[in-house]
Amino acid sequence: MRGVDVGALTTLLAVAALAGWVDAVVGGGGLLLLPALLVAAPGVPVATALGTNKLAAIFGTSTAAVTYARRTKLDWVVAGPAAGLAVVTAGLGAALAGAVPAGAYRPVVLVVLVAVAVFVLTRPRLGVVAAPSRRTRARVVAAVVVAGLGIALYDGLIGPGTGTFLVLAFTALVGADFVHASAMAKVVNAGTNLGALVVFGASGHVWWALGAAMAVCNVAGAAVGARMALRRGAGFVRVVLLVVVLALVARLGYDQWTAR
Repeated sequence: MRGVDVGALTTLLAVAALAGWVDAVVGGGGLLLLPALLVAAPGVPVATALGTNKLAAIFGTSTAAVTYARRTKLDWVVAGPAAGLAVVTAGLGAALAGAVPAGAYRPVVLVVLVAVAVFVLTRPRLGVVAAPSRRTRARVVAAVVVAGLGIALYDGLIGPGTGTFLVLAFTALVGADFVHASAMAKVVNAGTNLGALVVFGASGHVWWALGAAMAVCNVAGAAVGARMALRRGAGFVRVVLLVVVLALVARLGYDQWTAR
């Protein structure tokens, strides 16, 4: 395929499957797939890597969303409006992706991720058991705004960690447990991927053949990940969440250090 040899393609397909699994459980698959794309195709524009990643990811997140919807009750009052907003907002972010250097966001994202890790570690019961008392009208509105505007804009601009941020937002704001928060996150993430993909595709920043091949593997990983999260429960998702957040911190910290 264009710009990628057979060995690199094999690696990309394997990483796409693993990224699908991570995304389905707790989000953050872009942490794996985007760097893999940039390494496999040296010189590829960042916007093209982002667009190709979105093509693979939208199939994986959609598969995970359908799997969750069939096996657990989704909070559509939150997930529906947030996903609708996310399509537009992520598209706006994608349109701006080439104009704003990722390095401008990296320090802020690092601080947020460290705060997330501390927040989860110091609240061992957070997300393990649902807290329906938190689900007030004001908090529902806040969750829709944070997910559909703030996090969706970030996804269009940069991407990695979006699913993780969504899970934490739904857990902290409306008291969802981690499994149900992951289910809602997949619905919204499918919206962000769609909005960004339309913009990247229209501007010629998608390698369609490569993205389609990765999508097949991403779907397989997502199907396994969603079923595993549903079977093993919120405690399992919490552990994966912490691992992914710490990995994001390590990756972004390394990028920030080497960029100096």
